[in-house]
Amino acid sequence: MSAAWVPEEKDFSRFVRMDARLLDERRYDEWYALFAKDGCYWLPMSPEQTNAQTEQSLVWEDKVLLKVRVDRFRHPRAYSEQPITRCQHVMQEPDIEESDAKANRYRLRTPFLYCESREDARLSLAGVVRHDLRVEEGAFRIVMRRVDLLDAGTILPAIRLIP
Repeated sequence: MSAAWVPEEKDFSRFVRMDARLLDERRYDEWYALFAKDGCYWLPMSPEQTNAQTEQSLVWEDKVLLKVRVDRFRHPRAYSEQPITRCQHVMQEPDIEESDAKANRYRLRTPFLYCESREDARLSLAGVVRHDLRVEEGAFRIVMRRVDLLDAGTILPAIRLIP
């Protein structure tokens, strides 16, 4: 891919699958590298939220805080990951909500099912992930990864990994 690369529809689908696969395979450093320098991960309290800075969120992490999370996941002595938690994302085909090559701005909406397993405990979540992307050096970079959970705003069990 060159600097003038303009993504096609198949590139968006491939990216969404890769994003989920890296998490499922615990390849956190590679997943972290998908984020732009100003990228962030947002898990709002409700789908109606419009501003993570002024409203309470389940998770709001800029790239610095996301790095702390990634380092904790892969640390061999992380107590919260003994035994490790496994996850599986099942992603639908993404809808392209915005594709503006001239402005270098792309937005995807992807419904998903997410399952976590640790020992005898199971957690299943459903929702929509939105990727705000831009192309940097011939590859997609995540500006915002927003996850709207179907049950957001209700009492949720502990979510150990990244839906």
